[in-house]
Amino acid sequence: MGEATAANLANHFGTLEAIQAAELEALEAVNDVGPIVAAHVHTFFRQPHNQETIAALIDAGITWQEAEITQGPTPLEGQTWVLTGSMESMTRDEGKARLQALGAKVAGSVSKKTTCLVAGEAAGSKLTKAEQMGVDVIDEATFIERLAEWEQR
Repeated sequence: MGEATAANLANHFGTLEAIQAAELEALEAVNDVGPIVAAHVHTFFRQPHNQETIAALIDAGITWQEAEITQGPTPLEGQTWVLTGSMESMTRDEGKARLQALGAKVAGSVSKKTTCLVAGEAAGSKLTKAEQMGVDVIDEATFIERLAEWEQR
């Protein structure tokens, strides 16, 4: 599974223990998790070897940060965003994390599934491709304004 799906699981369940205990139906209820991924996650956490490995990591002092559980639909649920160029007010990783917290999937390339492209300074081929495909393009200032609005909801 990808990083965005893993983040969706973490934000939906909050803890590793909750994900481990989740039944198939609960896993499928998570944004971006279909029946195949749900079955793989469910099976993974029920295999004795994986349970032993997780227990050994915990015994060795490894911990997982609990995620803030997302309640209800998020403002950007089902949307795919792309960040390109450099930004002055935050790193791209920070922008990506904030978008994901709002329910967006953040992709590394522009496609027909892209909802919006955030174009920072020196945006290159991704910006050109987004414009050619008719994808919504916003600058950093607009991105910051929209983030503030969405995060207040």
